[in-house]
Amino acid sequence: MTAALQELAAHIELKRPDCVISTEIAHDELTVVATPQSIVDLVAFLKTDATCKFSTLIDITAVDYPERAQRFDVIYHFLSMYQNHRIRLRVPVRDDDIVPSIISEHPSANWFEREVFDMFGILFSGHPDLRRILTDYGFRGYPLRKDFPTTGYTEVRYDDEKKRVVYEPVKLVQEYRQFDFMSPWEGAEYILPGDEKEEAKG
Repeated sequence: MTAALQELAAHIELKRPDCVISTEIAHDELTVVATPQSIVDLVAFLKTDATCKFSTLIDITAVDYPERAQRFDVIYHFLSMYQNHRIRLRVPVRDDDIVPSIISEHPSANWFEREVFDMFGILFSGHPDLRRILTDYGFRGYPLRKDFPTTGYTEVRYDDEKKRVVYEPVKLVQEYRQFDFMSPWEGAEYILPGDEKEEAKG
């Protein structure tokens, strides 16, 4: 499998050096790092090239790296049923970059791109209907960004008196605590039952 993926990576780099930044094979999967400006051309090439034939779009998602200048990676997964291969495209983008939509090549990208916009706030140019798809109309922020608070900003509940759904700022009923998940045996300053036996031995 690895040899076939190496041949495929070499073929893509040879044919489309204008699009490909780098390639990597890990865990029997090929990842191609591409530039945002060339994503539509590269996707079109992967779909029509006889060696590739990646005609099925599986998913589009993103990953947030807040410490990087290019904060996000937009990730595309494709399947070639003809060649029995999978490929991952990774497109690094800045917080304010706009990624070209691939709907012209894969109409099924419509809702995937809307989801990435909704969860990460990444914009796609040329998208016919780029609006939220999972969160509510007035939702603030982007839930899958690393800086989004785990409590959110707003809570929704049904009010019996008003007989309708109401939106309110989040109020924590107890003090919000951070857990360090340390084992009780790590750094403990107290004696656990049975510890005195160990001291008696020494």
